[in-house]
Amino acid sequence: MLPRQVDVLVLGSGLAGMLTALKAAVFGKVLLVCKTDQAESNTAWAQGGVAAVWSDEDHPDAHVVDTLVAGAGLCRREAVEQTVRGAPERIRELIERGVKFSRRDDHPHEYDLHREGGHSKRRILHAEDLTGGELVRALIAAVAQEPNIQVVEQQLAVDLITEANLTRRRGLLPPATNRVLGAYLLDRPSGQVSAVSAKIVALCTGGAGKVYLYTTNPDIASGDGMAMAARAGARMANMEFVQFHPTCLYHPHAKSFLISEALRGEGGKLIRRDGGRFMPEYDERAELAPRDIVARAIDAELKKRGDDCVFLDMRHLDRAALQHKFPNIYRRCAELGIDIATEPIPVVPAAHYFCGGVMTDLAGESSIQNLYAIGEVACTGLHGANRLASNSLLEAAVYAHCAVERFGPGLANLPEPEPVPDWDPGAARDSDEQVVINQVWDEIRRFMWNYVGIVRSTRRLQRARARIEFVQREINEYYWDFTLTAPLVELRNLATVAELVIESALRRKESRGLHYTLDYPRSDDRLLTDTVIERRI
Repeated sequence: MLPRQVDVLVLGSGLAGMLTALKAAVFGKVLLVCKTDQAESNTAWAQGGVAAVWSDEDHPDAHVVDTLVAGAGLCRREAVEQTVRGAPERIRELIERGVKFSRRDDHPHEYDLHREGGHSKRRILHAEDLTGGELVRALIAAVAQEPNIQVVEQQLAVDLITEANLTRRRGLLPPATNRVLGAYLLDRPSGQVSAVSAKIVALCTGGAGKVYLYTTNPDIASGDGMAMAARAGARMANMEFVQFHPTCLYHPHAKSFLISEALRGEGGKLIRRDGGRFMPEYDERAELAPRDIVARAIDAELKKRGDDCVFLDMRHLDRAALQHKFPNIYRRCAELGIDIATEPIPVVPAAHYFCGGVMTDLAGESSIQNLYAIGEVACTGLHGANRLASNSLLEAAVYAHCAVERFGPGLANLPEPEPVPDWDPGAARDSDEQVVINQVWDEIRRFMWNYVGIVRSTRRLQRARARIEFVQREINEYYWDFTLTAPLVELRNLATVAELVIESALRRKESRGLHYTLDYPRSDDRLLTDTVIERRI
């Protein structure tokens, strides 16, 4: 049973959500809402690890510089400093909560540190090549021991409830400061929509990789938190910066399987079909260049040669080393008939991570009072125009801490959450036309891939804008005519995210980081500012 009121409503059960819930439970009652099962999240799919200065041979200043360089001038330095310098303490906390990071074979008392693209030192703590799975395992166990946390599964957030929204419905002028009051939740099995009010709402809903045809993300990554926040009037920033991971396994039966950047950190080489390397032709850092450079290089090679994929060569490591360092990748490739000890791995880029999102301050609070955004759903300024590898899980851990550090001590003094209106379905009726949702979903993902992908142009973006405007009208009509279902809610959210990405990309008339356009192929420091979109309520 869903409570009508809670102190803290946490939407999302990945690293950001579970850590926020655990920390907030010290101060009040928490409802942790899981879209499907508690174990299913973007976190669970993370392979590489968590970046943190852990070795005496490393220094926080080096991690700061690496992050700023990867971010191509758009990082918020205060966010970078806060995240990097808070990293070791957050790692220690995860270890105390039961996370078991991999240790060195030669020095079992020391943690094994990987190096990934853009990093000047080895600083990636990992759990073999299934770091996300280990984080989820440990945190689920910790959440289960906390009596102040109620976990509900199979609940999809539909929309945020805000003061501005309610006053508008009553025909009154919106308040000067908008404040979040709760959210509407759709019970997936029954289709029932419930209203839950809260003093604090934390969006920990992850990214929106499913807005693209090819992605490393799970099916649940439909941009729900981003879309809800945008509709509620929150400031959204830098949505044009979508990171395409350079190496997703290319195989007809390998849906969304990531080939971790850690393989390139261990000496893996990208090669063409003829066996020749190409990365040194694009960047002096070769395979260890930041992700935007590697992804564009692969995209250029595929278009130049008409090939379906390039290959990642790991044959410099023997079978025992590959099985030990990358057991999950070795096993999955073997299941598909690829022996990575004797043959290169076919790979292509795929949509992976959103560097933009709900614009927040250094504690994760959005422009809507008491609404926090933590993890990939947020734009804190850490990533700038391109995320440095393995800074994402770190950001989630640091900002979960910073958020609760702000709202936690004063939680008891906040006004009790006021009752919010029940969901009004109007004259909506059941639909027997699921094919319509499937068709529009597929259309969005295809034109986003073709027109708003790794390489863009003004003409392609304008075509995408024309398509999304038409699709949005079609979705809105359908949305209000028929009873809510999870696919319909997700489709609406995908369309909102697509619209934000397209509009942001059209506004940025330069190439920077993950946004590369043929019409403005150079960076222009006169445009060195965030792209901010705020919907009027």
